[in-house]
Amino acid sequence: MSETSQRFSVSRASEAVYQMGLRSFMEYRDLGIEQATHGQVRAHVIRIKRGSEGVHDLHTTGLHQHRCDFQMFYVLSGWIKLVYEGHGEHTFHPGDCVLQPAGIVHNELECSDDVEILEIYSPAVHETVKVEAMAEAPAAR
Repeated sequence: MSETSQRFSVSRASEAVYQMGLRSFMEYRDLGIEQATHGQVRAHVIRIKRGSEGVHDLHTTGLHQHRCDFQMFYVLSGWIKLVYEGHGEHTFHPGDCVLQPAGIVHNELECSDDVEILEIYSPAVHETVKVEAMAEAPAAR
């Protein structure tokens, strides 16, 4: 962390606002961490956009990578299935925590309509790049 002091921040569930973000079928609730850390870290809750339930073919992201230093997510509810370069397919359920190493190629394959995920990454603003193919075939899991 830099020498810039962090600010105290509270995001109350009772005042939660979900907005559009990177994916059109998802909604994002910003938790105020970006402002409190001066752009060093972002934390948000992600869920399927209300009204897109049952349209599972929309719940895929395509192969991509995030050009960030740190990214992790924690499943709050529902389930999500992803494939990772060199690690194959994995389905994650409530309580599962995943560290996605910087730049790992991945794709969300499908998820439940009630999925909610807490995602934390650094820096708060970074590039997401579409990838045409994985460098190697995923290992079977």
